[in-house]
Amino acid sequence: MALHTELNELRRIELFAVFETEALRGLLFGAETRLLRAGDILYRRGDAADGGHILEKGLIALEGGAQGQSADKIVRPIALLGEIALIAATTRPVTAIAREPSTVLRIQRTLFHRTLEKYPVTAAQVRKLFKNRLVTFAQGLKFEEN
Repeated sequence: MALHTELNELRRIELFAVFETEALRGLLFGAETRLLRAGDILYRRGDAADGGHILEKGLIALEGGAQGQSADKIVRPIALLGEIALIAATTRPVTAIAREPSTVLRIQRTLFHRTLEKYPVTAAQVRKLFKNRLVTFAQGLKFEEN
């Protein structure tokens, strides 16, 4: 896929839509490509998470329950898995399994943080995005009165 096309595809993901072109290009060049066969496990529930994954091709099933149960969610391209793990240390809340041959880009948290340090305009846009999400979430909470 041509770089320009790949950058445009990544901009379909809300988080990456706010990135400056050079910041997104750097993130893309620093990402690791991983090819998965049907049935391969990308990560397991409870694993330490050191970054996120961008699903470029294929299907990934997210399973939160016991192995063998039906998938809680099927993810299709183009999608970001593990967004919070890009920001902070956490554990995987679900198991991610390829349902067909799939291609993912692995973005380590350290790469994500270095990119934000190098591109302060992008960092400000990312902070604004998360701030707006938190405000929207907080406004949607309903508090019971005693």
